[in-house]
Amino acid sequence: MKSVRSVVCSLVFLLIFSAQGVMTVAFANPHKFKFENGLKLIVKEDNRSPVVVSLLMYQAGSIDELNGVTGVAHVLEHMMFKGTEKVPGGEFSKRIAAAGGRDNAFTSRDYTGYFQQLHKDHLELVIELESDRMHNLRLTEAEFAKEINVVMEERRLRTDDQARSLMFEKMMAVAYQSHPYKRPVIGWMNDLENMTVHDAQQWYDQWYTPNNAILVIAGDVEAKEVKSLVQKHYGVIPQRAVLAIDERKPQTEPPQLGIKRISVKAPAEMPYLIMGYHTPVISDTQNDWEPYALEMLGGILDGHASARLNKSLVRDLRIANSAGASYSATGRGSGMFFLSGTPSPGNTVEELEQAMRAEIKKVIEEKVTDAELNRVRAQVVAGHVYQLDSIFAQAMQIGRLEGVGLSFRDIDVMLEKLKAVTADQIRTVAEKYFNDDQLTVAVLDPQPLDQKRTAPEPAGLRH
Repeated sequence: MKSVRSVVCSLVFLLIFSAQGVMTVAFANPHKFKFENGLKLIVKEDNRSPVVVSLLMYQAGSIDELNGVTGVAHVLEHMMFKGTEKVPGGEFSKRIAAAGGRDNAFTSRDYTGYFQQLHKDHLELVIELESDRMHNLRLTEAEFAKEINVVMEERRLRTDDQARSLMFEKMMAVAYQSHPYKRPVIGWMNDLENMTVHDAQQWYDQWYTPNNAILVIAGDVEAKEVKSLVQKHYGVIPQRAVLAIDERKPQTEPPQLGIKRISVKAPAEMPYLIMGYHTPVISDTQNDWEPYALEMLGGILDGHASARLNKSLVRDLRIANSAGASYSATGRGSGMFFLSGTPSPGNTVEELEQAMRAEIKKVIEEKVTDAELNRVRAQVVAGHVYQLDSIFAQAMQIGRLEGVGLSFRDIDVMLEKLKAVTADQIRTVAEKYFNDDQLTVAVLDPQPLDQKRTAPEPAGLRH
């Protein structure tokens, strides 16, 4: 979203139907194609170095799971490396590494992604391998039994044994009453313990189909060549019936009717505070303005040494050892704006909460200054300049926007909307959303560290 200048929105595009029945939305760069089986392909040409990035995004994440099988999206991500008839288990990554590349995968609330980065000469290798496991994955009881134990140990290592992660998980389960965002991406342990290979197979059969996927190819490539290779390897894969994300049933979180509080006991050295406010995300890139104002507010409060929370709470008042803010303006579900921090020795989380509230009150009553706004605008522009230096970052930016149902064509629009945010708009969103009816407060109650389980990271973790 932090874009200085892309060539997407400013160019006139044409709709072309090729002899192969592929609909092409042709921009100078990036180029977008849609194949007969529903697969979307976006090619971003960047010829500065002989590198290519392939990112395949499936529009299925933990938001699409049902109670009883939470974590299945992430479990299948692990199982995707267990092999096909053509490519035995473990060979996928070995072949990428042998070509001098790297690969990995990730599961989020909104989508699941698989990526590879390597020399451009090996582009067809990547396309062949990834398309093969889109429709030829072999799931066995034996491999599933091993991998589900790896996932459960990952949960213990990265959530159960990490006080702040555990606290955040429990906070989200309280902050959301009915929306699937209340469930952890990695899944509840009881669901993992009772998951079967059939659950993973069912998820694969339901969501892993070309018409639920977006393929982003970025780097030193030619769009026509990429289109031909994708047609050769992906074009033969039949589509299955699946609802597009804008056709799936809405899962709207009911209005919160008062403050929620939770205290979490876990082994830790210091207490910790998180304050989460329900906020909107971008649904209409051109006409929305509140998410952009919230993004700018996040930059006013955090992100640099002179930001308000650090300057006031850490350096001036010394009430906190750390204080920050975070917000994401994109997602398939409703958003949250987080304030968080660790009180300094001699201060309590209650005092830190009141200090956080005081900073928000200042935003509402005193507004932000032109100097602050100009500094954040400059950071937004600079951030996108740096992002354009990375082929991988460009691919991820496109994939994440498309993955939640937005368009890569709107990157420039989003930047201009951010730059146009006013102090009055920031004050308005702060006043509208930063109130107790939108708020969940979570406090970490530190317990002795000798209660903490220690275990090495298990083999098989990929991220």
